[in-house]
Amino acid sequence: MNSKLIVSLIFSMFFLAGGVIAGEDKDNGAVTELLNLVETKKDFTDALGLIESDFEEAKSSEEVKTQIVALSKKHKVDSPEWSKDEEETVVVNGGSNDHTVDNSGGGLEKRSLWSIFFEGFLWGFIALLTPCVFPMIPMTVSFFTKQSQTKAKGISNALLYGFFIVLIYVALGLLITVASGSSLTVYDLATNVYMNIGFFAIFMIFAFSFLGAFEIRMPAKWVNASDSKADKGGIVGIFFMAFTLALVSFSCTGPIIGSSLVQAISSGNMMGPAAIMLGFSIALSLPFMLFAIFPGWMNSMPQSGGWLNSVKVVLGLLEIALAMKFFSMVDLAYHWDILTREVFVAIWVAVFGVMTLYLFGKIQFSHDSPVQKLSVTRFMFGFSALVFTIYLIPGMWGAPLSAIDGIAPPRTHSEDGFEFVHGPLPEPTDELFLEYRSEMHKVADGSILVFHDLDIGREYAQKANKPILVDFTGHSCANCRKTENTVWGNEEIKPLLKDQLVIVSLYCDDKELLPKSEWVYSDITKGKIKTIGNKWSAYQIETYGQISQPLYIIQDHDGKDLTSAIGYTPNIASYKKFLKGGIDNFYKRHADGLKVKIE
Repeated sequence: MNSKLIVSLIFSMFFLAGGVIAGEDKDNGAVTELLNLVETKKDFTDALGLIESDFEEAKSSEEVKTQIVALSKKHKVDSPEWSKDEEETVVVNGGSNDHTVDNSGGGLEKRSLWSIFFEGFLWGFIALLTPCVFPMIPMTVSFFTKQSQTKAKGISNALLYGFFIVLIYVALGLLITVASGSSLTVYDLATNVYMNIGFFAIFMIFAFSFLGAFEIRMPAKWVNASDSKADKGGIVGIFFMAFTLALVSFSCTGPIIGSSLVQAISSGNMMGPAAIMLGFSIALSLPFMLFAIFPGWMNSMPQSGGWLNSVKVVLGLLEIALAMKFFSMVDLAYHWDILTREVFVAIWVAVFGVMTLYLFGKIQFSHDSPVQKLSVTRFMFGFSALVFTIYLIPGMWGAPLSAIDGIAPPRTHSEDGFEFVHGPLPEPTDELFLEYRSEMHKVADGSILVFHDLDIGREYAQKANKPILVDFTGHSCANCRKTENTVWGNEEIKPLLKDQLVIVSLYCDDKELLPKSEWVYSDITKGKIKTIGNKWSAYQIETYGQISQPLYIIQDHDGKDLTSAIGYTPNIASYKKFLKGGIDNFYKRHADGLKVKIE
């Protein structure tokens, strides 16, 4: 096969993959900004025309479709057909109002494909440094360069080998994508209690494997069968050489692949598994291709040795830390209160403390070689682990720890709200507040109080003559926690929330059972509404056609919307504008109320 043809094939695939991801994000971002500027019916029709002519790719974006449908209703214009192809009209509990429900947009805060791709690339680079893969690089490159009749032939065979590595791992990612079926399925998997317990168990098993308790291997029969076909030579032989690498290295790469795929499924993006495997496989295959083209580079490679096992041990400790995230989601959703913030942070302090001692050579595992001297690289990794350990320690007494926002349980999920540190926070003492105080719950740093029941929240808001911030949230929603800690806790935002709004936080993944008298069948969820989370999920889909969290909307105490719904908005100025707009609209609609001046 012509070497130029192979190079063209491989790099075309790499750039095509990048172009798909980049093009999608660029077009979608431009169209989203365009639709945000729409104010009149004419603006909307002009924007539709521009999308039709210049932004064809953006028409497949679920975010764009959701905006189009909302603006169509607002300006009383028929939605274009392409915005309806992923929707279905359903009726909740036999009601008379039809609602379009986006079943493909995802119920988690979606990560971009680029971020998932680069995470996969990082995982692939880490996999290269494991004992099962690193020693294979010089051997494989030498085979191609020395066994081929010409240098060009050796390079073309190595490039083809790299291409097949990418093909094998991307095929795995696509298989999982197809099995998922839709983003709604991905949402169900990522928030399902049994799946999160399963993810926790998978991470712990992989951690024990990396620490040397046992090895996870593919059946020897599979490896031998693939290896025998690799001896045939030609394109088929090179494919099976790549396949054999995947099988032989599985004891090291298997836990990494499993962990990365779990993270991709949890990303809320249907194409996440394929994107993360693309990044993983490109990182894994690049050294084999580059060293074949530039064999002199191999002279600068570090020698194999005990440091490769150290990589596995560090990865094993990281797996233990990340496993806690999945158990925490279940603990919060079921109100077990086992993994409080203090316990979670204590486990992380222990994990990174052990990592520090290990990297400094103070403790060893069964497969380790004695550390005679510390290299500068090992010292810097140990030093970084020590710094992070010290950073975590104040979290035991209520420090924010913004670096792990969305991973650790919220600060209010502690044994006593950290009142032993700062004492009880001051609260209003008026009669109305005291009447409803038992229905309020602390969030963020404990100074912001929210209702968890919409009816009770509306009742309080009507008596207090305040608008309501409806917060569709979830225990497993990382961006919800980031909003509470960094946005709600901001000094420009907090006074608006505490003094001029009534907050109702509706947890759409709460597993607490409703009274049996309230169990009803929902056409939206295709099952019985048995839990508090089921109830608020159905309400969110019925009212706003979305299952994504966080989602914020400001209503009056009669349940009428005062603003459009917004999702995760980390920008303080934008979030403040949203809040002030809702408050202003409330007092315009309810002129009998006393408007408080907003600075």
